Amino acid sequence: MHDTDPRDLESFATILAGDLPGRWTSQYHPDHGDTDYDHLAAEVWDMDQTAHAIATYGVFDCAVLTRTDDGARLFVIDHFAKAEGFLVAALAPAGLPPAAYAGVREPSGLAVPADPFHAAEAVTLHLLPRYADAVAHARRNAAALASPLPDRIELTWSDDTLTTPVPESVPIAKLLAEHGFHHDAAEDLLVLPGDDTAVQAQCVRSVGARLTELGVGIGMRHPARPALAAARPRPAGTAPSAARSR
Repeated sequence: MHDTDPRDLESFATILAGDLPGRWTSQYHPDHGDTDYDHLAAEVWDMDQTAHAIATYGVFDCAVLTRTDDGARLFVIDHFAKAEGFLVAALAPAGLPPAAYAGVREPSGLAVPADPFHAAEAVTLHLLPRYADAVAHARRNAAALASPLPDRIELTWSDDTLTTPVPESVPIAKLLAEHGFHHDAAEDLLVLPGDDTAVQAQCVRSVGARLTELGVGIGMRHPARPALAAARPRPAGTAPSAARSR
């Protein structure tokens, strides 16, 4: 049994941290009267009700939950618009450039009841999966920014398969692998098999769409046919026979 009152923000956050999957710590930031926590509020990864509450009421006390395994962070404040309850939102990961968040959907926070055990269930089922997806997307963007992208990817038909040289860009190589290309070590090529042409076509469409989003062109060509051999020497003809003497 907990001796603390879970309706109190500090106590609620402590109990919530203990009931989430993984190992979490909770740090409470108390209301000192003349102190706000704008530096933390600025990191809240939410464009919905949590952002609205912060803009409307400000932040004068809060709690930050941190997962010790990977540094994921959650932000907890009172839900001032209701008599009881709290708002729980994700904090953006540290160390990523602003451009990494382009196109990433914010993992909007949750309004949860003052019961931390029901709140933990809601956070686990709804907020944490959205948070994980958003972080993964932002990190992919950051990797792409750090690794210059090629202007164009060329796919070449070879029998029923598509091949392309292994790109120097790690994000592009990973993207192709995620869409069915595998590495042929003998040829040092990425290969998309044509065992199922419908699947192959879908993979190509998906790859093309993703590359377009990244500003990378895509081309498809058939291998150049070997040039016709130079005019083959004609077989030596039979020498004309000498005119018969009569």
